Amino acid sequence: MLNPRIETSRQAALDLLKPSKKDLEHGLELHADSLVIESYGLAPRAAMDGDALRAEIEDGAPAAEVREMMEQQYMTRMVTDAHERAEYAETWEAAGVTCMLAAAGEECQSALRILRRLAHYTFAADMSDVIDRAVTPDDIVAAKEKGRPCLYLTANGVPLTERWESVEEELTYIRIFFELGVRMMHLTYQRRNMIGDGAGEPSNAGLSDFGRAVVAEMNRVGVIVDVAHSGWQTALEAARASKKPMVASHTSCAALFPHIRSKPDEVIRAICDTGGYIGIVAVPGFLGGSDDLNAMLDHIDYVVRTFGAEHCAIGMDFCATASTYHSELKKMGRLRERRRWRWLWQPGPTGSPPDHEMPGMASCYWTNWPYITVGLVQRGHSDDDIRKIIGGNVLRVARAVFPSDRIVKANGRAGERC
Repeated sequence: MLNPRIETSRQAALDLLKPSKKDLEHGLELHADSLVIESYGLAPRAAMDGDALRAEIEDGAPAAEVREMMEQQYMTRMVTDAHERAEYAETWEAAGVTCMLAAAGEECQSALRILRRLAHYTFAADMSDVIDRAVTPDDIVAAKEKGRPCLYLTANGVPLTERWESVEEELTYIRIFFELGVRMMHLTYQRRNMIGDGAGEPSNAGLSDFGRAVVAEMNRVGVIVDVAHSGWQTALEAARASKKPMVASHTSCAALFPHIRSKPDEVIRAICDTGGYIGIVAVPGFLGGSDDLNAMLDHIDYVVRTFGAEHCAIGMDFCATASTYHSELKKMGRLRERRRWRWLWQPGPTGSPPDHEMPGMASCYWTNWPYITVGLVQRGHSDDDIRKIIGGNVLRVARAVFPSDRIVKANGRAGERC
């Protein structure tokens, strides 16, 4: 095995779950046979060239320029480096994930900044022989049949012209980025924007008048509305405004642990009423209690028990990294910069930022996706419900929102690629 973390994490999950031979075998078989779709994720990261990055820092490159180089390298080096490609393929195979709704747009409203990350993921998928880029829901199904995983691209913000001449002009880029392959967008990140309040804003104001126009345009174009990082009132009002299923793609349940990135029952119910789902994260600080796989399974159980299995998904919001990722990062040295604008959190454990290196995280490392399925088997969920949770619900919403009635194909079947 090229990356030893895959095996150590697998063993951590087994030590925690202690499944019977029957549950383990059934869970792994069910996972392998199922369409597994992550409702929101960060694609596996390649190792960067730490020496090259350090040289840029020493040459006086500003922090923003260095960060852009870092993103370009860890998102695309699997295309240009044979070892990174091999580790990348191994990571996808270990996870057994058919499709990831991948964060392919920066946390902002700037179309140009969103475009850069989108370009990296598009290049990686288009040039790689490991993954594909899905542009329709049927592409996801085809990826399973082909045995090759795929990315269904999302943006961590709604791209706007930011000229503020008219509402209609500001909405233009929603359609353009749909044409570029983006299928889901965050209304906000942590801070307030012209659409509504982010999860980090203490005032918790709701969706703006412009925000309602954004939701309507996303519904019309065929882009999934995502309120994972939105404040509770903004998320609630967005759900009430949406005419299509919408989601909180990577969040947790406030009833179990009221973190600012969680969602209370009222908001979850409103999202479910649209036909949407709640994607449960693997981020320890958002789950409360222990920082291991059982905490994540507790939140999944709560959604299923309270709102139904048809409204639960998994969006780990946690990326696997290449075996030399952290050692190359150390070579780079310290990047001096102020706290980034988007990084708005609140003091105390219920408002803290994510910590991806807590000890228990080994049990829910990204490649341990099969052991989430094993854990669901252990907890008594039916096979049909598990298939919904690990992918079926995400596909259902993708199909409900995608404008298949407006896409005409040569074979006469809308929404299906030739």
